[in-house]
Amino acid sequence: MHIAIDASRAARARPTGTEAYSWHLIRALHRARPDAAVTLYSPAPLPPDFLPLARNDSRDIHAPRRRGWQARCVPLPRLWTHLRLNLALRRDRPDLLFVPSHVIPVACPVPAVVTVHDLGYRYYPGAHRPLDRWYLEWTTRRHVRLAARLLADSQATRDDLCRHYAADPARVRVVYPGRDETLRRVSDPAALAAVRQRYGIQDDYLLYLGTLQPRKNLTRLVEAFAAVADRVQLVLAGQRGWLCDDLAAQAQRLGLAGRVILAGYVPPEDKAALLSGALALVFPSLYEGFGMPVVEAMACGVPVLTSAVSSLPEVAGDAALLVDPLSTSAIAAGMSRLVADAGLRQALAERGTLQAQRFSWAEAARQVWEVFDSLAA
Repeated sequence: MHIAIDASRAARARPTGTEAYSWHLIRALHRARPDAAVTLYSPAPLPPDFLPLARNDSRDIHAPRRRGWQARCVPLPRLWTHLRLNLALRRDRPDLLFVPSHVIPVACPVPAVVTVHDLGYRYYPGAHRPLDRWYLEWTTRRHVRLAARLLADSQATRDDLCRHYAADPARVRVVYPGRDETLRRVSDPAALAAVRQRYGIQDDYLLYLGTLQPRKNLTRLVEAFAAVADRVQLVLAGQRGWLCDDLAAQAQRLGLAGRVILAGYVPPEDKAALLSGALALVFPSLYEGFGMPVVEAMACGVPVLTSAVSSLPEVAGDAALLVDPLSTSAIAAGMSRLVADAGLRQALAERGTLQAQRFSWAEAARQVWEVFDSLAA
């Protein structure tokens, strides 16, 4: 079986959720079966250190290898998925296409497996541009109708697909993403001090990690933070998304200037130290298809406060403090408990370390290969 994989997200320079998912899962699929016949397609060359590939260039490959992994760079500035990838698939005729991030080409010439990460646009439409919302609705409806198999990051996302789109449960497989196993607790005082200096952190701090956008509930988080602002700082780490609230202005209005730090995008090399130095991760998101920052914090031995909605209780298990994300007072009370109670922080950190071990890219790859094999049978 010759498998094509849309690796376009894995080639992006600043990986966030879906990009990191593509990067890690493709590498895990390769580790599981390095001799399988797989071609990776992307609009830009993949990083040299991504995988040991037989080929990674833009030259035409009229007869794709039937054994081993290779990459094809097929550039096009617009509509890459629907035009350039589609053309390459028609020429190369793989047996199956895997799309790790949501979009199957129009009139796809081969059977496809696609990961649907979440249906947040259904629950919080105002957090998406109108055109993006329409596109997500259209593509998800197409995928439910046309994909050979759908992968969901959580049981919550699988339930959403069945509820909102009448997806056949037999065609939707829950495959939990793994954790980055290079991400672990940093204990070196010099490394912790360096990251604090880099981001201007002067006191003990609570950390939010993720894109700054309305669905992440950051306006309520900053408002709730006032309850503990005299004891800790709040670090909001992540790149700005669409309709990002003016959190700096809000902090100023609430008298929290200097207590709320907008750290911007955090590169992978800083993430473990920034997490490890925090008193806790605070992640009161309104909706998540999985919630990777929760697992990342747990992997670093950091206690977690998160929301009692969508996939987050499923992912956090009994290893997090769960709150109502629509209640500012509940978020404030949760943060106050974590700041004041060292015993609670220790208990959550210990349970979180065990919970994080449930999520493995090797296991995710094994399950995805199982899906591919079932379609080849």
